[in-house]
Amino acid sequence: MPILSIRHLTRYRYRKAVAFGEHRMMFRPLESYDQRLLSWTVEITPEPEAMRHVHDVFGNCVGIATFDRTSDELVFDSRVTLDHRPQPGLLEDGESVAWSETLPLVYGAEDLPDLMRSIERHHPDPGGAVEAWARRFLRRGGPTRLADLLARMTQAIHSDFRYATRLYGEPQAPARTLELKAGTCRDFAMLMMEAARSLGLAAQFVSGYIYSPARAQGGLTRVGAGHTHAWLRVYLPACGWVEFDPTNGIIGNRDLVRVAIARDPRQAVPLGGRWIGAASDYVGMDVEVDVRCEDEATTQTTAPPAAPSKSRRAAARASGTAVRAR
Repeated sequence: MPILSIRHLTRYRYRKAVAFGEHRMMFRPLESYDQRLLSWTVEITPEPEAMRHVHDVFGNCVGIATFDRTSDELVFDSRVTLDHRPQPGLLEDGESVAWSETLPLVYGAEDLPDLMRSIERHHPDPGGAVEAWARRFLRRGGPTRLADLLARMTQAIHSDFRYATRLYGEPQAPARTLELKAGTCRDFAMLMMEAARSLGLAAQFVSGYIYSPARAQGGLTRVGAGHTHAWLRVYLPACGWVEFDPTNGIIGNRDLVRVAIARDPRQAVPLGGRWIGAASDYVGMDVEVDVRCEDEATTQTTAPPAAPSKSRRAAARASGTAVRAR
């Protein structure tokens, strides 16, 4: 099975030494049958006064750092080694009934209380545009198989929408993404989540990393590599939670590493915190994410990574900073 090496480096820069408030981070991948954590370290400079970890309401691992010293730079350097085991999202193997599940889907009474908040619509849908778009994928003249519906929806976003980088700010409203037919991975995930919810399906937001093999290896180039990535998952009783990445047209977890799961992107921010100083003290932020297969990593030289592009640098609010999945 592939062993992935992940480095996620975030550096905040200031004109002079400033003080830091509490910072919360989601860097540690979730462990499951399809991804097993072999090692994880995070080096923070300056060294925090205290560091602790908690599980949030979704079971995500959240690191919380507090500081007692000032500095003109704040650096978080997370390094992960992970045994990644790709699983197909939907199988028609004679043993699974996933392909026989059709709309309307009725969740069991034992599951429904826990799924309700993930079924509820989270965004306004003026004129029902998002729901109308979702219904385009329903089969006319007969029942619609859920596997077909979700696969077609994933591929439609992948092929018909234009990907655009936006490193900061909230995701677009799903209706806006539909209108523009363009957005980031977060925007595409939110659109498909709301579309699935409009049909009565439970959907959640997933934040993490994506592996894109080097061109020299002949692998598929994945959109979103070099930053944190976002996709969604939908609950199907026959399969459990199934992942869909509409940015890349992926069904299942191939090349995807889960770090955080939530109902809303605001609950899965990779790194957020506050600093104390004048707004003019802030210089910028650099983010580097490098995901490599172990075999690929061993063949690389030890040359330092290239300097981040200007698009990765932007002014943050004077009261705080946050790094989000694109």
